[in-house]
Amino acid sequence: MKKISRRSFLKTTLAAAGAVGASGLALPASVQGADPKELATLIDIRKCVGCEACVDACKEVNASKFPEPEKPFPKMYPSRVRAADWSEKRDVQDRLTPYTWLFIQSATVTINGEEQTLTIPRRCMHCQNPPCADLCPWGAARKLENGITRIDADICMGGNKCKVVCPWKIPERQTGVGLYLDLLPSLAGNGVMFKCDRCYNRIEKGEPPACIEECPEDVQTIGPRDEIVKRAYAVAKEIGGYVYGETENGGTNTLYVSPVPFETLNKAIEKGPGRPHFKAVEDSMAHADNLAKAMIIAPVAGAVAAVGRFYKAAKSVSETDGKGE
Repeated sequence: MKKISRRSFLKTTLAAAGAVGASGLALPASVQGADPKELATLIDIRKCVGCEACVDACKEVNASKFPEPEKPFPKMYPSRVRAADWSEKRDVQDRLTPYTWLFIQSATVTINGEEQTLTIPRRCMHCQNPPCADLCPWGAARKLENGITRIDADICMGGNKCKVVCPWKIPERQTGVGLYLDLLPSLAGNGVMFKCDRCYNRIEKGEPPACIEECPEDVQTIGPRDEIVKRAYAVAKEIGGYVYGETENGGTNTLYVSPVPFETLNKAIEKGPGRPHFKAVEDSMAHADNLAKAMIIAPVAGAVAAVGRFYKAAKSVSETDGKGE
């Protein structure tokens, strides 16, 4: 199989994808796929050396998006609602947090009779039909046309629904930030939910996500989803490997290729809070109850989101006018 360099691949796909994000224009015919607007990433587990260059790059580039909580936190009712505070643990890098959107998992497995340790970048899977976006009661989580699922911190109330419905439990909450402080500080969602947004603002400018740009081993590749799926299976065929993400939860825009079955990886990785699994996942939005909830929530969430954005805009104008007095 002919090797495609990261720079040449990104040059033809990301610049076009940036135009899609910024203007809604279709991709040029040279890079069009089944859905020319939807981008996916391929993570080749074999290549990762666990250097954490991607983790550091993610933290550096996205630092301005990280929460700066107001303390002391409002007392919540009922009292069983606990604060989630990672602001004093920003250097934690062995799990997902509101300040760590990408981390490295490890798995010691046997390959061709030899024990090896594989290192695996983990972050949001960016589902094609994301339950976090479909079932968010505030309309804060949404899927963009280019396949990115992001949470709008300006209107998120931190209600945790996105994490509950996520098959991998990806989003993490930080208390003391967000709209709830202005509206219902003791009764609302207790913060804002955070996760990887795949550097959507960089992609809008035709730039690659920071984790891809800074990786010294070319572990990740990004491009139109149909091309990424083909590439994933070509690599899997070449190495006798396995693919994860094409059909999980109805299909995701983060695909992995592994030299060992993902059932094996799932048994070997450390799982738990902030550490997602590698189990097979059915399409959660194919269930009738979730579809019904989505149909009910969608118009309400849209209205709530509109109110939230209006409120934030009005507050910003008020604060600006106040500074000018």
